[in-house]
Amino acid sequence: MTAWLSISRGTAPLVIGLPHTGTAIAADLLPGFVSPWRARRDADWWIDRLYGFAANLGATLVHTAISRSVIDVNRAPDGASLYPGQTTTGLCPTETFDGDPLYNADSEPDAAEIERRRVRWHAPYHAALVDELARLRALHPHVVLYDAHSIRSHIPRLFDGQLPQFNIGSHDGKSCDAALTAAVSTACTSDQIVNGRFKGGYTTRHYGDPARGIHAIQMELAMRGYLDEPATPAPDNWPPEYGAAHAEAMVATLTAVLTACLAWAAKEHA
Repeated sequence: MTAWLSISRGTAPLVIGLPHTGTAIAADLLPGFVSPWRARRDADWWIDRLYGFAANLGATLVHTAISRSVIDVNRAPDGASLYPGQTTTGLCPTETFDGDPLYNADSEPDAAEIERRRVRWHAPYHAALVDELARLRALHPHVVLYDAHSIRSHIPRLFDGQLPQFNIGSHDGKSCDAALTAAVSTACTSDQIVNGRFKGGYTTRHYGDPARGIHAIQMELAMRGYLDEPATPAPDNWPPEYGAAHAEAMVATLTAVLTACLAWAAKEHA
């Protein structure tokens, strides 16, 4: 564990990745950004709080506090696009989800700086995932890697209309057993889609290997399910405060989702 990387270890066959809830930006990098607020705007706000119950289920949680604007640990280390032909952000993004520039003129990271950030933050995060998956795989024939995300409900630059509440990704069925995807889907409300706009990021695609007993699945939540989303985020209204009462129904659903993951894993090795 470090100041920016935290690991909460459990013994159940479930690892939860929290790659985008961080907002930390190193002091030496701050002057290069247009504004700290813009650099933090696209965080998966309060996801760590939303899944705060997971440790009580025996899950292992791996969480980075680093802002995705510094480096996106859910992107391929070589910067390859996960969605060729579609608008997306890169390993060290230079624009927000809405297309606003993140950096001041002549401050965008060059190849050497991107590599420095990859070594400093991206590599240790993934080393932690590898270690935790190996530890639990030694205990269980099947382990679920659940990559936890959220995003604003409306971002025209990335997708049309309103995003479904629950966006389940299994890399088109390649990263986990179909029965696990079905179990997660059943635990969600009807406002869902499987392998729609979000099919799973680098974590899901890289680690999901059902033949080796590692089943990776991504959950991308539309934020309206647990936050009061303003029509247009601005410094005076974003991020909204986390309210336990507002999030109560979402927490109940996510508890059912993670319980379904554990029940599937138990059934698989019964």
